Amino acid sequence: MTMPYYASAEQVMRDRSEYARKGISRGRSVAVLTYDDGVLFIAENPSSTLHKVSELYDRVGFAAVGRYSEFESLRVAGIRLADIRGYSYNRRDVTGRVIANAYAQTLGEVFTQQMKPFEVELCVAEVGDTPESDQLYRLTFDGSIVDEPDFVVMGGQADAVTSHLRQHFTAGMGLAEALRVGVQALSAVSPVIAANGGGHARLPAEQIEVAVLDRRRPKRAFRRIVGAALRSLLADEPTPEEPAVSPAEAASTHAPSAPAPGTPPGLGDPTAVDTAGGTEEASAQPSTQDGAGGTEGGSTDDTTDDEQ
Repeated sequence: MTMPYYASAEQVMRDRSEYARKGISRGRSVAVLTYDDGVLFIAENPSSTLHKVSELYDRVGFAAVGRYSEFESLRVAGIRLADIRGYSYNRRDVTGRVIANAYAQTLGEVFTQQMKPFEVELCVAEVGDTPESDQLYRLTFDGSIVDEPDFVVMGGQADAVTSHLRQHFTAGMGLAEALRVGVQALSAVSPVIAANGGGHARLPAEQIEVAVLDRRRPKRAFRRIVGAALRSLLADEPTPEEPAVSPAEAASTHAPSAPAPGTPPGLGDPTAVDTAGGTEEASAQPSTQDGAGGTEGGSTDDTTDDEQ
């Protein structure tokens, strides 16, 4: 009689953990930092349509690394949970902690009950009325949840990026300064910089995805930073059609970009309740920002077929 294959529970869990960690480490890093006016998301992502960063609710954001199909399903589930809870009770009842706890339960069940765990790592961020009330929750593939105080780094060479941020991050930094610190940390371990032979000192604007949760906005705090607004904050050379804008001025005014056709608008007016953030003509068009009713989000990487 053939004996059935046996493995201890500890060995099974170790194998699943190693499998998930390998999948996550093959992706490119994402950093989530707090700054004086809210929360900043920075992801190394050359795609302009598939996002690693997204909006979940009015003042709650989402960032992820790993397998796109898996964290995209979690993103959609989080949006549905937030919409149902906000509609059934009150919009104030939708908090980052509620969504993070739901994600932790789902990831824990998948890790313990299914043969293959989710190869994802998530961050749920909520911007508060003051910097002290901002919340960053980091969730791992096994359902563990940690409340981080200042910043979260996920995917890729997360340890090296975290070490760089510990040396250069300072609480209460402005948007432009926080963005430069985060981009420099991601650039230090980026394969794009290494493959370029030192041609770029840091990742260019086309290789990163940037968004903010701006506490100064009265309702929907989430906005993407693209185009001229992003290049101005990075202090890149302006194009001939774009006037030179200093990083301090861009951080203080959040000047909207003048995007090319088909490109989403920039940061927009922080005092507006819910605008597209571009020119007056662009603001008159339906919003294309993703969120509870927006476009699908996600991310891709050229490292593997489906790893982010």
